[in-house]
Amino acid sequence: MSSFDGLASSGASELFQILRDGRPRTRSELAEQMGLARSTVTLRIEALMELGLVGFVNDAVSTGGRPSSRIALKAGSKVVLGVDIGASHLQVAVTDLTGHILQQSARSIEITQGPDVVLQAVVELGSKLLIDSGRVLTDLLAIGIGVPGPVEHRTGRPINPPIMPGWNGYDVPGYLQRHFHVPVLVDNDVNIMALGERNVAWPKVDNLVFVKVATGIGAGIVSSGMLQRGADGVAGDIGHIRVHGGTGVPCHCGNQDCLEAVASGPAVASKLRSLGLEASTGEDVVRLVGEGSTGAIHAVRQAGRDVGEVLSACVSLINPSVIVIGGSMALTGEQFIAGIREMVYSRTIPLATQHLQIVQSSSGPNAGVLGASMLAIHHAMSPHRIDAMVLGLS
Repeated sequence: MSSFDGLASSGASELFQILRDGRPRTRSELAEQMGLARSTVTLRIEALMELGLVGFVNDAVSTGGRPSSRIALKAGSKVVLGVDIGASHLQVAVTDLTGHILQQSARSIEITQGPDVVLQAVVELGSKLLIDSGRVLTDLLAIGIGVPGPVEHRTGRPINPPIMPGWNGYDVPGYLQRHFHVPVLVDNDVNIMALGERNVAWPKVDNLVFVKVATGIGAGIVSSGMLQRGADGVAGDIGHIRVHGGTGVPCHCGNQDCLEAVASGPAVASKLRSLGLEASTGEDVVRLVGEGSTGAIHAVRQAGRDVGEVLSACVSLINPSVIVIGGSMALTGEQFIAGIREMVYSRTIPLATQHLQIVQSSSGPNAGVLGASMLAIHHAMSPHRIDAMVLGLS
């Protein structure tokens, strides 16, 4: 019988959760914090060391005699893959257990090519990145993936995604598990961006909304420190809320004047074409604003107002302390965010906005892979997974 038998049910995972913050501690500190004997804590530390998850940091201050060794998370001992699948791009990163990117790569690919083509590209990029980072498959703990459509979180299968033909009900986790043999977590792309942005820039903020404005428009909601997916995984689908004062613009969902139909990158580009400007994508809108086009600046400011109109209702409903604006339209700069602020602050009661910050994303194009990595890390380092790994030592 292993000396570690029974440890999983008696607290090895509990000790690991304490060490997840990265701060080194001595055995005595851990024993005091957990209310346990040093000998018990030592057994649990040895189990986690055998898994390669924690190790010694020999820099504790001595109070006389032999210096105490401190124990800390070995963030680089294992890795996860973060995958951001967009409408026309694929980004993959290998990160350590704190979400620090070790290697990353991107590829242009249309999601309309279908799941087999896109996921095979994920396998190719992920496998190469593991090799490039000096890792082997057994170093990989989990994979997190963001896709641009609704996801049934329990199964990881896309559910009627409007811009993902051929993906409805597809077993995304199953495909990747056949190649990598680790848990695969799948979520909506805006949800994982919310996780990524919070981890990078707002780790102490418990109420945050991340709004992606690009080809589509959606929001990831963190409330009381928890990502909110809703009953059917469509919480934050603000792109299909109707904007007042619209002109009957049709939306691909079948309704008219949806926020996405009037304020997304392609929608603004369409307005600019009607003014005689050359624009077909959100990136063209960003370029025209950068060139100082008056028509583009005015159109972007109005798009910001339209987004702000919808967000003002969201602020009254969930009362966030931070709203982060990401996606390609955020790259148009202050004009877009100024339009959002104009509407939110004028249409929401002062009590709800007195401490509210509305800011541009600081994680930029990496928000997706960082959030996907955090999705994988939270799963891989959860108490039940650590318990299972410790039991596996038997």
